[in-house]
Amino acid sequence: MPLTKTAGYEAATDRYAELGTDTTDALQRLAAVPISLHCWQGDDVGGFETSRESLGGGLAATGNYPGKARTPDELRADAQKALSLIPGTHRFSLHASYGEFRGRHVDRNAIGPEHFRGWIDWARSLGIALDFNPTFFSHPKASDNFTLTHPDRGIREFWIEHGIASRRVGAAMGRALGKACVTNVWIPDGMKDTPVDRIGPRTRLLSSLDTIFSEKIDPAIHLDAVEGKLFGIGCESFTAGSHEFYLGYAVTRQILVTLDTGHYHPTETVVDKISGILPFVPGILLHVSRGVRWDSDHVVVMSDDLEALALELVRGDHLARTHIGLDYFDASINRIAAWVVGARNVLKALLKAMLEPTDRLRALESAADYTGRLALQEELKTLPFGPVWDHYCDTRGVPRDREWLDEVRRYERDVLFARG
Repeated sequence: MPLTKTAGYEAATDRYAELGTDTTDALQRLAAVPISLHCWQGDDVGGFETSRESLGGGLAATGNYPGKARTPDELRADAQKALSLIPGTHRFSLHASYGEFRGRHVDRNAIGPEHFRGWIDWARSLGIALDFNPTFFSHPKASDNFTLTHPDRGIREFWIEHGIASRRVGAAMGRALGKACVTNVWIPDGMKDTPVDRIGPRTRLLSSLDTIFSEKIDPAIHLDAVEGKLFGIGCESFTAGSHEFYLGYAVTRQILVTLDTGHYHPTETVVDKISGILPFVPGILLHVSRGVRWDSDHVVVMSDDLEALALELVRGDHLARTHIGLDYFDASINRIAAWVVGARNVLKALLKAMLEPTDRLRALESAADYTGRLALQEELKTLPFGPVWDHYCDTRGVPRDREWLDEVRRYERDVLFARG
């Protein structure tokens, strides 16, 4: 039986049409945008290695909400539940420490595609793609917050081997699933107090990265990205992999640069960086997070910052060269709900941006009619966006905003609480 349009959606369609926006076109464009859900929200960055150090590397997951995934099968089930509540076809991002090692000790430099076969089969069954991340933390050889910059050549080479192995895993994922896997390199390397030598670690990092990326991989199946950070816990004074370092590296090596919305000064936004960077690199990986004071890893909410980010991506026609992933972890709330809230908010922000009559605003701006531009921008804030979002959820077969939490509560009662 065909889905009927509600009166609310019809009214919203008419209202947007008055300004020259086709809601059907906007929804079709939104359906083509995948969001990459991050595995580490589902188990507090635990992973499935036989032995794990404490998190380290500036990472800290707080809270003890019941029902945390303890096995790959449990994490896959939880992620699948979350994906069923998010409209559209999306992706899943894995860290190297989430392989299936079946009780055997497999060190980071020895991982291979065979340890992620279960994840590949699962993704194929859902018709989704995978992304990948080397795990340069929570390991004895990273206990001093030095990996690819380590002054000990042997330790540095261990982590170089891990980076090479991770790229091969990512390529295997892309090849098996027919969609390019984005493998993102982030390292925790830095110092708590002011260093004397800043150039030494960065020179070693440059050499390490060049070795890792020396093997050429078909971009149709695999893309490389590098992610900078302002600081981390234990690295407050110096971060070797800063934004400036990785920007220069990405431009000169023509790989993706990762912009994490929580990795900059509290008053700094990535919105203006996008158009400043894209003319010089093949694309960007966007990690959407929410900074609160010193911490960058809070669940994404529908904020002015998020809406501004979506507007920039849509207005600049940057979506084709932007890979969007979530990056946060909150163990104080239902972990599946955290995935759903963040992903749905990113999609809502993108939809609002796609409903904007950008050509009309651009014409006003070109005519130097800044008064008209401001007036129209303010008018858009009260347009009936909600019914359009509800219609999108209806057409994609997922619950509306006031309904999806009931499904999470049922899963929580029947599955999560039973884990003990």
